[in-house]
Amino acid sequence: MKLATYRPADGGDQRLGALVDGDLLDLAAASGGNLPASMRALLEAGPAAWDEVRRCLERPAAAHRVPLTAVRLRAPLPDPAALRDFFAFEDHARAGAKRRSEELPAEWFEVPAYYKGNHREVYGPDDEIPWPSYTRKLDFECEIAAVVGLRGRDLSPEEAGRHIFGYMLFNDFSARDIQKKEMVLRMGPAKGKDFANAFGPWLVTADEVDPAADFEMTVRVNGEVWSRGRFGAQHWGFPLMLSHVSQGETVYPGDVLGSGTFHKGCGLDLDRWIKPGDVVELDVPKLGVLKNACGEPKARKELNYKR
Repeated sequence: MKLATYRPADGGDQRLGALVDGDLLDLAAASGGNLPASMRALLEAGPAAWDEVRRCLERPAAAHRVPLTAVRLRAPLPDPAALRDFFAFEDHARAGAKRRSEELPAEWFEVPAYYKGNHREVYGPDDEIPWPSYTRKLDFECEIAAVVGLRGRDLSPEEAGRHIFGYMLFNDFSARDIQKKEMVLRMGPAKGKDFANAFGPWLVTADEVDPAADFEMTVRVNGEVWSRGRFGAQHWGFPLMLSHVSQGETVYPGDVLGSGTFHKGCGLDLDRWIKPGDVVELDVPKLGVLKNACGEPKARKELNYKR
């Protein structure tokens, strides 16, 4: 299933839909009110509700179908319960170590490291990304995000794989100059990351895709291809990463795990930088195209509190 959160183009409340032959099926209406109108509520409702979605898709009534041209897609999951972003690609990690004139530490191969992102600063398809006033080096990162569907704790990788509801595109925007300062202090990232996370356009259920085989990734800026990569090249897979998170703590429906980017899936690896007004597109055919324009900085300021 390809699921989406949307609003009618002429206004109205946010709705939950499923893609049917180029249209969106309004799931709450199609189920006679048995299904919720939000993705987070659908995830929390559990497998019985997901089966109800499938029943609605077996006989999608024309009266409950909405043309894509008549809606504005939002982030599929506008209110993640939590956001954890990993560092799953060895070639990207090695490139970072090389820039610092370091060797990739042995510990990288022992623990799938992640940071906890800001799950409240969420943007969707075609949203303009605000350019933080304090950064001179705004960057994108082409990532895949896994969405948790079932609550769990101390999961094995095999169990964790069954707790993944689906996948969506994730652009992890970064203020590289600020992130560099934070990482020198061995804390964060925080202000280097927490201002914008873009997801979309679809949340595709796990039974529809094979992450190791299906996710060919392309980055375009202003229509020009900047890089291509393959998700199957990652060192750490989502089942193991989710299993790691669940050790000693509970994971919940609506939790989001980011993969981190592939080598050259960001401007930092390319030493090529976006500018205000640039349009960044992440393209994974199985997941869609996530397009965002970068806004203009409203003012310039420095994050320097030296006394």
